[in-house]
This record gives sequence, structure tokens and C-alpha cells, in this order.
Amino acid sequence: MARDLLQRAIDIATESASTDGGPFGCVVVTSSGGVYEGRNDVVAAVDPTAHAEIQAIRKACCAENTHDLSGAVLYASGEPCPMCFAAIHWARIDEVYFAATHDQAAAAGFDDSFISDVACGRVADPLPFTHMPNNRDNAPFEAWECNPDRVEY
Repeated sequence: MARDLLQRAIDIATESASTDGGPFGCVVVTSSGGVYEGRNDVVAAVDPTAHAEIQAIRKACCAENTHDLSGAVLYASGEPCPMCFAAIHWARIDEVYFAATHDQAAAAGFDDSFISDVACGRVADPLPFTHMPNNRDNAPFEAWECNPDRVEY
């Protein structure tokens, strides 16, 4: 079953790469048995966050009406990038299987190692992030704390 689902992710990626998408595919299987697929739509959707994993996670969450995919398993045609890694953790997915490695993706022109290098402090971030304190910067958190209808995540 796992090999079949990983193969499906590879097939999605191959089809996507042959049309207007990028060479990445993903399948998420939820604890309830739902199966949700995603492909890389970065260029087609004009959305830099439209990676296959993100697309599949969005579909799963929407269809199952939850932000918490605990118990889910994700199958990706390639090793998830740093953004997808973070989304997988935020979604609380339990397991990830991937086929192609980061090195294979980098050889094909999809090298995201600079993001990991910056995030891990191995190189300085060339993009300026500047903290600008404001006397109301804690207001959103205070509103959250006071909201009796909030859903913890």
C-alpha cells in the first residue's frame, strides 16, 4: 500500500511536469482513510506556496474540516522543502515517505539549500527582517486570549 501511494505521488509529479506544473506530487492519507492529492502549481497558480505537499494538505484539511491531520501519512515524490517541512509539522502529520532526495531535486534546478542554510544560521540572511516594536504589538495576542470561541492549535 505505501509503495503504491508513493508511486501515485511520483505519477502525479510526472504528469504535472509534462503539463503546466512543476515536477512534484503528493498524496496525503488521513486517519479516517481520506486520500488527497496535490501537485506543484507554483507557476500555473502564480503562487510560490503552491507546492504539492501544501496543495494536498490544504485539500485534506478542507475536506475533513480540520487543521489537525494527526494520524495522517504523507507521500511525496521528492524530499519536502523547508516550507513544506514546516507545513507538515503544523498539520501534525504523523509520517512522511518521499522518493527523490534533496540532491536529486537540486541537480534538476530545485535547490533550496540556501533556505536551510539561512534558517540554521550557517549563512547570513540576505533579506532584511527588521523588528519594529509598537505600543500595540501585543494587541492581537491579547484579543486571542480574550476570545472565548478561539480554537487552540
